[in-house]
Amino acid sequence: MARPIVLSNGELHVGINKFGEVHDFYFPYVGLENHAAGHSLRHHVGVWVDGTISWLDEDAWEFDFSYPHEALVGHIIAKNHDLGVMIEFDDTVDAEFSAFMRNVHVINLRESTRDMRIFFHQAFVIGDSRSNTDTAQYLPDANAVLHYRGRRAFIVSGQYDDGAWFDQYTVGLFDIEGREGTYRDADDGELSMCPVEHGRVDSTLRFKVELAPHSSTRLHYWIACGTSTREALYIHKQLTTQGVHKRLDRTVKWWHEWLKPAKVIADKIDAAHRDTFIKSAMLIKSQIDKRGAVIASTDSSMLNYWRDAYAYCWPRDGAYVLWPLIRMGYKDEPYRFFEFCRRALAPGGYLMHKYRADGALGSSWHPYIHAHGEVAPPIQQDETALVLFVFSQFYHMQSDDVMLKEFYEPMVMPMANFLASYVDKHTGLPKATYDLWEEVYMTTTYTTAVTHAALLAAADLADIRKDSDNAVKWRAAADDLHEAAQRLLYNDERKAFYKGLTTSPEGEISHDDTIDMSSIFGAFMYGLFPVTSEQTTNAVHTALSVFGYDEDAPGMPRYENDTYRRSHDDIQGNWWFVSSLWLAQYYLETNNVDRAQCILKWVRDNAWNTGVLCEQIDPTTREEVSVAPLSWSQAEYVSTLLDTVTEK
Repeated sequence: MARPIVLSNGELHVGINKFGEVHDFYFPYVGLENHAAGHSLRHHVGVWVDGTISWLDEDAWEFDFSYPHEALVGHIIAKNHDLGVMIEFDDTVDAEFSAFMRNVHVINLRESTRDMRIFFHQAFVIGDSRSNTDTAQYLPDANAVLHYRGRRAFIVSGQYDDGAWFDQYTVGLFDIEGREGTYRDADDGELSMCPVEHGRVDSTLRFKVELAPHSSTRLHYWIACGTSTREALYIHKQLTTQGVHKRLDRTVKWWHEWLKPAKVIADKIDAAHRDTFIKSAMLIKSQIDKRGAVIASTDSSMLNYWRDAYAYCWPRDGAYVLWPLIRMGYKDEPYRFFEFCRRALAPGGYLMHKYRADGALGSSWHPYIHAHGEVAPPIQQDETALVLFVFSQFYHMQSDDVMLKEFYEPMVMPMANFLASYVDKHTGLPKATYDLWEEVYMTTTYTTAVTHAALLAAADLADIRKDSDNAVKWRAAADDLHEAAQRLLYNDERKAFYKGLTTSPEGEISHDDTIDMSSIFGAFMYGLFPVTSEQTTNAVHTALSVFGYDEDAPGMPRYENDTYRRSHDDIQGNWWFVSSLWLAQYYLETNNVDRAQCILKWVRDNAWNTGVLCEQIDPTTREEVSVAPLSWSQAEYVSTLLDTVTEK
């Protein structure tokens, strides 16, 4: 299930689902410790009127989602024509405090006076714990409900617009001992006022309002978060003292300030894309933890169907996500990401598969033992290479010699030395590692291309640092890779780049001739083959033929016969926004602007109104597949639009 609204301040991250419910609640890291992951943890919102209660996840409600303020403040309109009720939410995570706030406008659409009761339910499994040891209790002195476990505390409260507090509450159990949840206590419009419970606990607040015909009222709801009850209560006090309106205004102003570099660029791109461009920039920012981790996606819905979700920092994804921010002049987010990578770097000079937001190693299905008994680290070499390459681009954008000095010895040198030495003696290409899609163990064209570019970039940094020995060594290693690639990575028979190759211990080479969009992108983007070369031109034409390119639906799969999340065997694979936008970038590089714009329009038209892009589109049903938002999709869209800017 997509998250059409995501909200974040780099510490607290909230995902709101298509029913306007809180469905992800990360604290104190973006992407780590999701206290509301899972179907039973959705925070229900209900309206009781005329003796009937309706919850927002029922079919009777219609929704509209937007970010209308050029800030990460979500606006949701929920309408129920049967009840004659409309609710508007202005939702945000405070830019300065770890607090989730909802400014709620309740509207009576009928000709009669109505007794309405609005219920807000919240359920947490704090720390994603599988032990039922959470506590929830009503705090009369604070007019709030406290949920806590260990060093995580959440204060839930709310007020009417005139400052009066919610009028009823209850605390109870859910998803255990036959209990569905305290939101069921609201079915009769009244709550039982239970003050405390422990175990697997939830709570519900009530706001009772009487609305004249076609009139409305406002109320405010919030969850203040802390690593102690004292901290959470302090934030709660700030919200009650300053008021939600003021905090919303401060947050909007914060986002307006952050967006200034993006706004400068937005004025230079096609007006049809400006709104989605700005929203994508904010969505990218929402997925970045303040300590440097760039999360692939905070949408936890995959946990309902798969073993894990995307709430990790892949160094490759992080580098691609930050690349458009670097190009727009942002400094803080890239700098913290490179600090994160420097801390994570293995003693051998390489980065591992993926990491948690706190820097710990993430889960992996890659072994240390490979074919023929080969023992090698379970890595994707392109992750190390791309981080090094993008760091060099960041340095050249900033021209900050102090920063280069800070990163050169502890990060640039070990990375470049690893890349220069991790070479197969039979082919002269990089040794086999896992491909960027995390599926096959081989030497790929894409990884070779990124490694080649990274070594050249490192040599340039060495020149700046007057490290001539390493400059010569790394540049020579890049030249050797380039020469080997020309001999071994182009398939004359298919007129395409090989996906890659494997080498036996005796030196026997086996090619994989799968058409893979990453091979094309890597070859031209990182200078392994010129973009106008016969090889690149042929490879693009072959891919268009194999994948059946259609200007009305110009989506591209990752590669031939991609089975990942595929619903039908008779298609090559789902369309990925990332691989489709790579093709658009090729068209821009070769001055075929119309075709590039066709792809950009298709991507924009398949986004949510909030700008949210998923990972994949099913070519048969045209439905979104996998997580939304996906940081890489948002970033590749922004990067492609940046490529359209010709004015300096």
